[in-house]
Amino acid sequence: MKLRIPRSALAAAILAMPLSVSPVLIAPASAQWIVYDPTNYAQNLLSATRALQQINNQITSLQNEATMLINQARNLASLPYSSLQQLQQSVQRTQQLLGEAQRIAYNVQNIDQAFRTTYGNASMSVSDQQLVADARERWQNTVGGLQDAMRVQAGVVGNIDTNRSQMSALVGQSQGATGALQATQAGNQLLALQAQQLADLTAVVAANGRAQALADAERSAAAEQGREQRRRFLTPGSGYQPGNAQMFPGSN
Repeated sequence: MKLRIPRSALAAAILAMPLSVSPVLIAPASAQWIVYDPTNYAQNLLSATRALQQINNQITSLQNEATMLINQARNLASLPYSSLQQLQQSVQRTQQLLGEAQRIAYNVQNIDQAFRTTYGNASMSVSDQQLVADARERWQNTVGGLQDAMRVQAGVVGNIDTNRSQMSALVGQSQGATGALQATQAGNQLLALQAQQLADLTAVVAANGRAQALADAERSAAAEQGREQRRRFLTPGSGYQPGNAQMFPGSN
């Protein structure tokens, strides 16, 4: 006969066994233990620190590059102001006044022609009336040259107010420039303003010199004409001829 043990009794017997044996019965065969390695942990921490430092360096580099691009964009920005049109108009006004020179213009061929005829040596063959006409023409040339010089001077004086306003605007643009290009362009326009002022000064000097030259040429031609007229007066047969005159009618 086999002995049958009830399941409930078997379970009670297992639970009644000593506790020191139970870990051996329930511990799984694949259990693992965690081992702490301080050296490995320090190396990992150092590597993470270095990686974080590299990331920070890259962020700083990107920020520097962005700042550099912004500065380059500012340096390439064009100046939003131009005085070229006003300066050109001032130069054109002065050129127009020079081009309106009366009688003898600023032309080499015209000047040479005038000095071969009107300002040349007094001819012995021309009439006294022609000598007088030539002298009057020279006087008119001198008066016209003086008037032209004064007109050029008045035009240059009229440009002073325009130059003053342009200089003020350009200095303000230069001081408020956001980049190198704007500062350079403002400086170039200031140089253009100076060039325009030098052009006006050159025009005044030329007009005054022309007027002075015409006056000197008139005096030289007048002296030459005076010698010719004196020669004619003193030449026998063509000068004064004495004759009989009666102061009272019917007297002997």
